[in-house]
Amino acid sequence: MKFIPQNINHIKNLDKEEFEALFQFSQILNSSPGQDSLIEDAMDIVINIINAERGLFVKYNEEENNFSIISARKISNESITDLNQFSSGILQKVISEKRPLLYHDVMGDPNLSQFASVQIHSIKSVIGVPIIRDDKVWGVIIADSTKNRQEFTEENLIFLNFFSNLLSLALDRILKLEELERENRILINKLESVEEIPEMVGRSVVMKNLTQVIHKVAQTDATVLITGESGTGKEIAAKAIHQLSKRKDFPFLAQFCGSIPDSLLESELFGYKKGAFTGATADKQGLLEAADNGTFFLDEIADISTALQAKLLRVLENKEIIRLGDTKVKNVNVRIIAATNKDLSALVKEGKFREDLFYRLNVFPIVMPPLRERREDIPLLATHFIKKISGKNIPIEPAAIKKLENYYWPGNIRQLINVIQRAVILCDSQKITADHIILEGTQELMDFKGTLRDFEMMLLKKRLEEFNGNRTLTAKSLGVSVRWIQMKLKEMEQKADER
Repeated sequence: MKFIPQNINHIKNLDKEEFEALFQFSQILNSSPGQDSLIEDAMDIVINIINAERGLFVKYNEEENNFSIISARKISNESITDLNQFSSGILQKVISEKRPLLYHDVMGDPNLSQFASVQIHSIKSVIGVPIIRDDKVWGVIIADSTKNRQEFTEENLIFLNFFSNLLSLALDRILKLEELERENRILINKLESVEEIPEMVGRSVVMKNLTQVIHKVAQTDATVLITGESGTGKEIAAKAIHQLSKRKDFPFLAQFCGSIPDSLLESELFGYKKGAFTGATADKQGLLEAADNGTFFLDEIADISTALQAKLLRVLENKEIIRLGDTKVKNVNVRIIAATNKDLSALVKEGKFREDLFYRLNVFPIVMPPLRERREDIPLLATHFIKKISGKNIPIEPAAIKKLENYYWPGNIRQLINVIQRAVILCDSQKITADHIILEGTQELMDFKGTLRDFEMMLLKKRLEEFNGNRTLTAKSLGVSVRWIQMKLKEMEQKADER
């Protein structure tokens, strides 16, 4: 319907209630956040003004020539989910004529009474209007009754026609906004897959995947468990999750849990009440409490005692803490991120780590890749750390890069930083050469005078020491199977017995 003077004059025929309904609907248009809520509110207005017994709003699929329910209501405020309860024939008639239709005696009209749904539900009065968008029928509003409704008048038809025009304009605005939001989500998703995280340098496939995962989990409040070898940057990943989250304006606090007496660690985490122990001369707030609304990072979580594990479980389950020496429960809104270089699932099987706590921590696991699995990032990392340590862009020779790439890096990024720092100190020229790159264990291998078998055994022992006896990590660093490691260790035992 176009707003030509003749149609505008028809507005004079609307009563006060209908004018108020149009005004009410115009307010809804300016406040409705989405398509679904808009249409639900629209149906309420239609049923209320026309005093219909039922109301239906359907979307029309032109390609398949069918309808799908968006909203269907009874006057009793009950929802209708079965489209077959309405006449598809009448819907098609509105579509084909592409204009508002009004029928006072459907059962007496041979062109309409033939429709099965009309007969089944004894429909007598129907009023229907198309929703036009881009000169096409986007949907249809139908209101019907089993009585001869005198309210279904020409004036009501004018009201619904203006109503459908307003609804069409609203749908156009909302659908465009929803499309923009969809495109925005797609762009954000693409950006997350390539956008680098500060301090997490690298363009390898594993680093791109890690970056995308961090971006995604940062948007949630899920508890994260970061695993990986020492020196892979677990705390950097935890900080990145915090900085990309909604908690970024609140504290990020961290606590290293390894090699700390249990009582000291507990007092640091939970705080204490004055007089709780000798030396507790005043109340002290714990780190978990201080991190309220922010993020708390527990590094080397595998090293805490079983007693402390039970208290951490309470924090994760109930968001509650109790200071040492106190009985008062305090609520804390803190996101927990934990990290370890140990296999927590294996510790659970050994009875050294609580199973319930493990599952609470392992809501969203992240595995930090070792440096040997991202060797293509080494040139970028080397350049980055040279600039960070020296404050200058000191070039590094290809031979030096090759030397770095060929090393197995048991200490990962932390070890690389130490090697670069030594190289910067030793560099007395305008560039870093291979001679400036000093790698642990390489001189010992160069001076080795034994047999190939002896060399093999020496290298195996050295790697086992570097990985704290972990056969899986040792096998991975050597590029062999765990079975090979077990076989060689058995050979070493047999050789020792022979002696």
